[in-house]
Amino acid sequence: MATKRLAILFDIDGTLIISGDAGAASWRLAFQELYGIPADIGAFTDTGLTDPEVGRKTFVGVLKREPTAEEFTNLLDARLKHLHQTVIDSTGYRVLPGVAALLPKLLDEGYLLGLVTGNMEPAAHVKLHRAGLNRFFCFGGFGSDSEDRVTLTKVALERAALVYGAPLMPEQCIAVGDTPHDAEGAHGAGIACIGVASHNFTVDQLTAGGCDYVIPSLEEGWPL
Repeated sequence: MATKRLAILFDIDGTLIISGDAGAASWRLAFQELYGIPADIGAFTDTGLTDPEVGRKTFVGVLKREPTAEEFTNLLDARLKHLHQTVIDSTGYRVLPGVAALLPKLLDEGYLLGLVTGNMEPAAHVKLHRAGLNRFFCFGGFGSDSEDRVTLTKVALERAALVYGAPLMPEQCIAVGDTPHDAEGAHGAGIACIGVASHNFTVDQLTAGGCDYVIPSLEEGWPL
């Protein structure tokens, strides 16, 4: 008999919501405020990186040197400050198809729902707050826990066990994301990954990228 899944770990951007450039805008404003440079993170980073990776790579790309610890802390603080407003102002912000119906259904079925995301924890909650989605998630692993997706996924699993009140076996957990990076993080932590072709990657690309299951969106063919 197959082991029942107990915990589901969701990515945020491109899986649950689209922020409509709110994230990029907040970085741009942070660099403008601190250094007088409206930095474009897209010129220096790729989809699926953690917030600290995005900040560091963009800093090096724009200023041609590594930030000091104090500079990097100030940059992250400034970015979070601006993110609150850029999320509110974003005209492209939207919840992706199937999310609003699926999350309460999974809770009703007894699953533990968590987050596994490259967003720093405060940024994750800012992005989810506009859509009222924070209420579905009581634990997670975040970019503020580690720049490494495997490590932050392991952190999420440890926190899932704390919420559950007992150790969880890898086969009792699964991750859900929209990029091959999500599959890499999940597999490195010993769990399977559902790929959702809801943003930048197609079904074929997610399959080739190592996702164990791939679905077109969260409103179609949930594989559990």
